[in-house]
Amino acid sequence: MSAVVAAPPASTEDVALDVKKAPKVPLAAKLVVGAVAGVVGTTCIFPIDMVKTRLQSGNAQYTGPISAASSILKNEGVAGFYRGLGPNLVGVTPEKAIKLAANDLIREALESPDGSLPLHKEMIAGAGAGLCQVVATNPMEIVKIRMQMQALLPPAERQSTMEVVRGLGLRGMYQGTTATLSRDIPFSLIFFPLYANLKKAFADPKTKENSIASLLGAGGLAGAMGSWAATPADVIKTRLQLAGGKEKYKDMQTCFRMVVKEEGVSALFKGSVPRMCVVAPLFGIALLSFEMQKNYMIKSGMLD
Repeated sequence: MSAVVAAPPASTEDVALDVKKAPKVPLAAKLVVGAVAGVVGTTCIFPIDMVKTRLQSGNAQYTGPISAASSILKNEGVAGFYRGLGPNLVGVTPEKAIKLAANDLIREALESPDGSLPLHKEMIAGAGAGLCQVVATNPMEIVKIRMQMQALLPPAERQSTMEVVRGLGLRGMYQGTTATLSRDIPFSLIFFPLYANLKKAFADPKTKENSIASLLGAGGLAGAMGSWAATPADVIKTRLQLAGGKEKYKDMQTCFRMVVKEEGVSALFKGSVPRMCVVAPLFGIALLSFEMQKNYMIKSGMLD
């Protein structure tokens, strides 16, 4: 993304975009602001992600998002919504750093001298970001899922985060990598170009500036649409990464056939609403944080 969001003025109203004159932010700085953006966004939406994971696990006790949320609150308390947040933040720091920085870097490498970028190159940048992030995404996801399901296990079988990590081992941490790629590459291919174009569409027609609300809206809408499209792959990934999932489902193709045969096609979209409710604010907040931090670096002279 070559567009940069100006730091909010004292009135907290409009945030300016300086497209052509803004200096490029170094890769190291992109990684830092991407990591911070990921931590902020993830912390805000983690309770919804907990509900999404429980729904996609195939557990019959949950009939919908409200049922799952009510059950978690009743049986586990408020803290139950944040089970697994710690290891998730450890993972999301490099994951969001890589994802946001890679997209930004690839876009800059592909853009024309005037700063323009055709749609097919925006899609290449997004897909590249999705491919790069799996190095951090898969370990983060599998540990997060295992921790989010601990409360449903008999007390004697429950594990701490470190016990889950040790039990998985390095190879186990990358269980379901193909499924993760099948979700993250299409998502990023859709999300980043859509976000960039919605941001332009939502900008003030006269000043070409974006308000904070318009940036949150662009990130949220793009995130919701991309996440809905990737939900079937997310369901398959979740099933494979559950404890015993690989033994039960074997691989992506077998998992797909079993889910459709046993639960119907609609099961592939289980948790789609909570997932959209997770991804929309997560990426709305993360992208706003990412761009505002970059702009702060530019405006404060940190890049001179």
